[in-house]
Amino acid sequence: MPSPSFVGSSAASRALDGDVTAAARSDAKVLITGESGVGKEVAAQLIHARSPRRDHPLSALNCAGLPDSLLESALFGHVKGSFTDAYRDKPGLLQQAHRGTLFLDEVGEMSLRMQALLLRFLETGEIQKIGADFQTDRVDVRIVCATNRNLRERIASGDFREDLYYRLNVIHVHILPLRERPEDVRDLLQHYFDFHAAQHRVPVPSVAPETLDLLLAYDWPGNVRELRNTVERLVVRGAGHRIEPADLPFDVRCARLPPRLEPTAVGASHPEQQARLLFEAMARDGVSFWEAVYEPFTAHDLTRDTLRLIITYGLEQSQGRYSALTELFNMEKRDYKRFLNVLRKHDCLVPFHAFRSGRAASADTGADAPIPDRRPRLDPSPRGAGAA
Repeated sequence: MPSPSFVGSSAASRALDGDVTAAARSDAKVLITGESGVGKEVAAQLIHARSPRRDHPLSALNCAGLPDSLLESALFGHVKGSFTDAYRDKPGLLQQAHRGTLFLDEVGEMSLRMQALLLRFLETGEIQKIGADFQTDRVDVRIVCATNRNLRERIASGDFREDLYYRLNVIHVHILPLRERPEDVRDLLQHYFDFHAAQHRVPVPSVAPETLDLLLAYDWPGNVRELRNTVERLVVRGAGHRIEPADLPFDVRCARLPPRLEPTAVGASHPEQQARLLFEAMARDGVSFWEAVYEPFTAHDLTRDTLRLIITYGLEQSQGRYSALTELFNMEKRDYKRFLNVLRKHDCLVPFHAFRSGRAASADTGADAPIPDRRPRLDPSPRGAGAA
């Protein structure tokens, strides 16, 4: 894992960096909000690293998925014999983080009982271990929490205590999703290509211009976590070679799909509308070519012009590669020759050259001619503040 840092050059990321620096100056409690994968834990690590508590422990606990007994023990500790397998006294994270910081991730998932215990600690600073008859210690711990939930909605539904919300929300740091700060994507791509290449001890792969266009056009619904994992997979599989669009995950390759069309009473039978709807059934909904297109075509419910339009839409997404249409159209790889034979038989092969973005080709089935290995590295841009 890279050391905690912010990577990005957007105004939103620079403002976020300023919010983190301001939060680090005090011991006030911090609530960090944002979608899953935006970098809330990185923000918490930076708040601790920039604070006067930096030389003391930073402890972290994910509150999601832990039953109350384990969560209570992890936070407050337990004494020997307090429950099965409690063979010795064990301090909790609150004790271990004395004079430092405790980061509670996904605090919105805490049960109401655990919320009450946390509220009591925030009010008194006292720890009572499980099985102990009295408070065992007072600790000096700064609390930083994070959640991807809307806590006000959780309060309205009775799932989160309002008094705890106001205790935690002294300083509020919100991290925008990556789709709302697209200027950071290029910086993050460059950062993680360099990092993962060094981590796996391989050369940084070159990135084809059309591949970079798709990476920049993608919305990254999983935010920085999805981008980081995608880049690591490309680095490991690329092993220093040029990364082409076909190497990208399916969702990224389809980033430029046109907006979904809705069938209308008037236009549903129009060839262009019909072709677009069938293309979306395959590309977005996972229906296979044989079911969505071939069966109605052989039943004479589709014309050759409609089939050619569907192939055209596919070639626009695959940059003219017929071989990539098998995955786009949800066919088995072994169906490739059958697919081409169907198109040839019915005179529906669409010339692919116009979709190649100037790249040479050696055959009308989409095989690329050799391309000189060059290294169009991502354009360097200033490192600012974007969650990484």
